[in-house]
Amino acid sequence: MSDTGIGARMVRKEDHRFITGKGRYTDDINLQGQTYAHFVRSPHAHAKIKKIDVKKAEKAPGVHAVLTGDDVAADGIGGLICGWMIHSKDGTPMKAGGHPVLAQGKVRYVGDHVAVVVADTLAQAQAAAELVNVSYEELKSVVETGKAQKRGAPRIHDVAPGNRIYDWAIGDEAATNKAFEAAAHVTQLDITNNRLVPNPMEPRVALGSYDTGEDHFTLYTTSQNPHVARLVISAFIGVAPEHKLRVVAPDVGGGFGSKIFIYAEEVVCLWASKRIGGRPVKWTSDRSEAFLCDAHGRDHVTHAELALDVKGKILGLRVKTVANLGAYMSTFSSSVPTYLYATLLSGQYNIANIYAEVDAVYTNTAPVDAYRGAGRPEATYVVERLVETAAREMEIDPAELRRRNFVTEFPHQTPVIMCYDAGDYNASLKAAMKMADYKSFSVRRAATEAKGKLRGIGFSNYIEACGIAPSAAVGSLGAGVGLWESAEVRVNPVGTVEVLTGSHSHGQGHETTFAQLVSDRLGIDADQVAIVHGDTDKVQFGMGTYGSRSGAVGMTAISKALDKIEAKATKVAAHVMEASEKDVEFKNGTFSVKGTDKKMAFGEVALQAYVAHKFDSNEVEPGLKEGAFHDPSNFTFPAGCHICEVEVDPETGVTEIANWVAVDDFGTVINPMIVEGQVHGGIAQGVGQALTEGCVYDPDSGQLVTGSFMDYCMPRADDLPSFDLGFTKTECPSNPLGLKGCGEAGAIAAPAALINAITDAIGVKDVPMPATPQAVWNAIQSNAAKQAAE
Repeated sequence: MSDTGIGARMVRKEDHRFITGKGRYTDDINLQGQTYAHFVRSPHAHAKIKKIDVKKAEKAPGVHAVLTGDDVAADGIGGLICGWMIHSKDGTPMKAGGHPVLAQGKVRYVGDHVAVVVADTLAQAQAAAELVNVSYEELKSVVETGKAQKRGAPRIHDVAPGNRIYDWAIGDEAATNKAFEAAAHVTQLDITNNRLVPNPMEPRVALGSYDTGEDHFTLYTTSQNPHVARLVISAFIGVAPEHKLRVVAPDVGGGFGSKIFIYAEEVVCLWASKRIGGRPVKWTSDRSEAFLCDAHGRDHVTHAELALDVKGKILGLRVKTVANLGAYMSTFSSSVPTYLYATLLSGQYNIANIYAEVDAVYTNTAPVDAYRGAGRPEATYVVERLVETAAREMEIDPAELRRRNFVTEFPHQTPVIMCYDAGDYNASLKAAMKMADYKSFSVRRAATEAKGKLRGIGFSNYIEACGIAPSAAVGSLGAGVGLWESAEVRVNPVGTVEVLTGSHSHGQGHETTFAQLVSDRLGIDADQVAIVHGDTDKVQFGMGTYGSRSGAVGMTAISKALDKIEAKATKVAAHVMEASEKDVEFKNGTFSVKGTDKKMAFGEVALQAYVAHKFDSNEVEPGLKEGAFHDPSNFTFPAGCHICEVEVDPETGVTEIANWVAVDDFGTVINPMIVEGQVHGGIAQGVGQALTEGCVYDPDSGQLVTGSFMDYCMPRADDLPSFDLGFTKTECPSNPLGLKGCGEAGAIAAPAALINAITDAIGVKDVPMPATPQAVWNAIQSNAAKQAAE
């Protein structure tokens, strides 16, 4: 292993510019003649728009335009789309209500886009927005997931009676019911997976510019997938033909899924730039707008049942979930509670019979879409809460119950589509138990009780599906696009390398890990490698970054391009050294001829490829540049075991995490330091969901109650312990690097581990997330009252 190759703990190359304030984010970009956009947003959760009077606003100082949904319609600008078709059990397509970029006739959640003011300065745009007079007829609203389909609930979209978008199912219902009939024990849980606000460090920004001379648009934006943004904005929304639109996503300060999607503000800034004669239009979200309008995550209400035989063998699983998708369908929202959720309900376990039903519903809330893990955290929470609860009810050690049910032979076909290709779940469990000193837990529990507190331990054995591929498979399930990835490798005459990738980095460290792959393959230092991404004019079409796919899919595309580079460079080296191609070997950055002392460094061969004096250009083309696309043959399946210990103060309900062990199987690890950082961050987000974070709407008014950090509690440093991390390894067989993906694992595993630990500590079946001190204290008191009554 070299200092900069695969497996090296190399310091991130990109961090120098970030920590010295030299990063270039979208809000850092300012164009000549730039104007500023400010949106008039709905103060109501549900209302008809009777009239919009913009006359005073149009006359305000510095104002160039005040635009409404009528202007959008007049210019033929289409609405936002959902790119994944889901069909209900009866075969009917999902009920997708229209989503105009500026409201037309009706608003459906607090923060909905009503109008936009474009002015010379942001202050002028904000002042003029106050002059826009909107007359509303307020309507009844519904914001609670469990009440969206109740009789008397207001219909949010005419196309969706009962607010049902689809009622979808997977698995064999009859066989599962039969398994339950044969069960010796059935565990039941009612689970709420709480709504979350993504809150990346950098809010969303859009800067749209129209060139009147070239009839060409440019959009600078905070996107995780700029090519998909260009495709949707051109082909479906109709702002401009694809070749007339450039999308640039420069440095992006975190996304967690929320920057995958196409938002109204991006479209409006582009369109408005043309409306005002080519002046650039910039919009920068403030944190309040982010709370109101960024796509939220999670928000499931689930009833789940687990059937087991007398020895604790799992016979079947039944799940009924209602998934809240908000007021409008977002870009990939339909797939999250279906194919990204229910297909993982087998967990790490050999469960022969699974049946899951999912109702997706509209409510008068912000749209809900993928958030770190996207369906996989929700699935793991259901499965791991059930397994832990079943172990307690059957008085079986929770680790032993898991062992009895692990998948042990691969490949393993689950009853819910997925085919697990490789893994050793018992190895992760065994390693985690050793690191956590599980056998001594009773001693630690006694010591905690002696201090007047309660101690609990919780397991979470997660599995996830990463890569979101292959294209033919996801296409058959309703995806509107392929999910391959592209790469181009350009070797310069001096031997330095530029990699153009369709993946996008927004905190993952691609400029380092991708360079490490090149370093390892070509035998050059990683500092000689530049990674280019995020600009549709520079990089060929690519699918972007989400679903922990950049390693397994994006890096495999790079690896395939490097195969071609090596093959061509070998041809060049053979000609220059006057040897047979089959006698030329390449190792550690040097080409050599077997049985001789002839050798050339990689950089020397690169130069000869461009000089082109030593070979016939009819046989070997000059230059050294190759491209590749990679469409994987299967998902990848990272898995692992997290064990959490907590101390709970019964007098206050305050929970303190005493210890956290995470043992993950990510296959090949390119840079252990970066992977550890990804796990740390994922656990922090999972802890946030389990302990502190919860997005709340007022059920009567539909107003967002948790609309700032004063009300929405993010996890802080003192909420988190020092994590003890370990790794096991089974290589993924579906890509040549053996990679599985690591970016979402912590967020997937953590909530179940923490809630299992809290419920173990206080002796109750369930505590709703977030398990705030009040929620935990209430659970303790309710349990005490129940025991007293018995």
